[in-house]
Amino acid sequence: MSKIAQKCGHLNQITEVKQAKAQECAKCLETGDSWVHLRTCQSCGVTLCCDSSPNRHASKHAHSSGHPVISSAEPNERWLWCYEDEQIARY
Repeated sequence: MSKIAQKCGHLNQITEVKQAKAQECAKCLETGDSWVHLRTCQSCGVTLCCDSSPNRHASKHAHSSGHPVISSAEPNERWLWCYEDEQIARY
């Protein structure tokens, strides 16, 4: 983890990064919507769309569920984000 992550206890709790099981937003599939980029919740493993997507399902999930940390589910991107502390860590 990066030095920034040391300021965030949520990021420091991630010992193994959950990877996306599919390259699709679980909520957008239910509604027939599209997405831009994908993020995977590090608490429950659900993959949802990012804040650049119209529905912003990943951040909505983080705030409603209390699951603060997501990882990028995009190919060749290796980072974690904590919504609560607004901190990033690269791995």
